[in-house]
Amino acid sequence: MRAKIDYDLCMGDQNCCKVCPEVFQYDDAKIASIVLVDEVPAQLEDRVRQAAEECAPGAINVEA
Repeated sequence: MRAKIDYDLCMGDQNCCKVCPEVFQYDDAKIASIVLVDEVPAQLEDRVRQAAEECAPGAINVEA
């Protein structure tokens, strides 16, 4: 699984960073969250899906 962030939609509320800090981190320079890994580890997939579902603007895209 891969996670990507649409920076045109990201509001920078950092909710994804709270849900799964192993995969998402806030970048002060971009004023948005970034994805730290190319491939999401299997044990974190549910939390990444949760972060995507809870992302108010829908900025997180999950690809199988």
